[in-house]
This record gives sequence, structure tokens and C-alpha cells, in this order.
Amino acid sequence: MSDSVRLDIASGIATITLARPEKLNALDDVMVGLLGSFADRIDANRTVRAVILTGEGKAFCAGGDIVAWGELSALEMGQGWVRSGHRVFDKLARMKPPVIAAMNGHALGGGLELAVTADIRICEAQAKIGLPESGLGMIPGWSGTQRLVKRLGGRVARRLALTGEVVTAETALALGIVDQVVEKGGALAAATAMAERVAARGPVANIIVKQLINAAEDEDRAAIMETLASSLVSYTDDVKEGVAAFQEKRTPLYRGE
Repeated sequence: MSDSVRLDIASGIATITLARPEKLNALDDVMVGLLGSFADRIDANRTVRAVILTGEGKAFCAGGDIVAWGELSALEMGQGWVRSGHRVFDKLARMKPPVIAAMNGHALGGGLELAVTADIRICEAQAKIGLPESGLGMIPGWSGTQRLVKRLGGRVARRLALTGEVVTAETALALGIVDQVVEKGGALAAATAMAERVAARGPVANIIVKQLINAAEDEDRAAIMETLASSLVSYTDDVKEGVAAFQEKRTPLYRGE
């Protein structure tokens, strides 16, 4: 397996690290696939109470690797590259534990879209942030016009996507793109401290709070509503009676309790 993305789990905190520093952690097909696989593993691990998403080297993520998508046909671009990225970024955004992005450097294009899958973003002061795709005649394809609008607002998405402006960390903080700015080299430590604080809270409460906030942003709302409702109904005596009656091959006697 490629080591271009790593997953480490310790003391209830999962850390996903983009590890392709020579390419500024630009995402290729293998990395996107690993991100999806790791999201599944984290969701299946009940010991994980917080997640850190970060990069190795001087960039958080420079976006999608142009070598990976630059020669794709229109069909391959839309139905392959973009849809695959959407599925994986949706998984990251919908993971049960809260996610903290430790933005150790530049987050551009798909890198910013990746950061916005996190619930909290901590950014180093030297980082530059933007959606420069239109300079290549392309558009933000991994929810830069959708999730960014829901989580950051249409004003911010328009400014970045239509102008291609690359902003400083301080400007990103003022615009609400990031939640905290720290000195160079300090993002991972700050994210770890935040993750430890999150992990110390009630894990079920945090999961449900995150799901409710996601639903308010129309992030997987239908599944969240049915998940929470099913959990509630499963505690009723009616469900116990229904299951018992099925097993005993009799008509259930529901009491509405």
C-alpha cells in the first residue's frame, strides 16, 4: 500500500497525514482512495473520539495533482475524478468523530475543499489559502461551490472562486475560513491540544451534536434524521414487544410506550 497518506491512532485520537511533501501533498487517485479507506476505518473504530487532518512538509495540500487530471477526457473528469473526490470528501465531512484540520501550510483548490470537510480549522501564519482553479480554466470540483457555501457562506466562496484570490491566514481568519491562526510550525500541536479537549467530552454527545450541525447545513440530513430517530425508537417498549412477538410467532401487543 502507498504511504502517501498515513493513519495513526493513539489515545482516542486518529491522525490522517498527507505524506507527499515533494508534490506539496497534491492529491492523486491513490491518495483520494486512501482518504476514503481511512475515513471508513475511523468510523468503524469506536475508540476514536477526535480526528486530526494534516500535511507533511511545507504545504497542507496544494489541491488535485494536475498530472493526475490534466489529460482526462470530459467523461473521465466528471464521472471519475470529480465523483470519486466527492464521495471521499463526503465521507470525511460525515465521519462521526469531530475533525480538526491542522493546516501546516498552503491550502489551495482541492486542499481548501479538503480542509473544509473538517469541523475546526487551525492554520499556520505563513499559509496561503484560495481557490485558483479558474486560472486554469477549471472550476472547484470537490464541493468548492457547495460545501464551502454551506459552511463558509456564499460571499466567501464567490470572492475566492470568481477572482482566484489567494489570501493570507490572517485574512482567512477574518473571513471565517479558519478558526485559529498559530505561528509557523505550531498547527499540529494546537490541533492536538484541541483534539484532546474534544476527546475528553462525552463521545456520544459530540457525535450527535456534530450530526445535528451537519443536518442544519444540509450535510447528509436525511440519513442523520433517520439515524437519530431510529436510535430513539429502539429504546421503546414497543420495539422490544415487536421483536419478542416476531421471535415467538405471535401477534404483538403494543402499549405505545
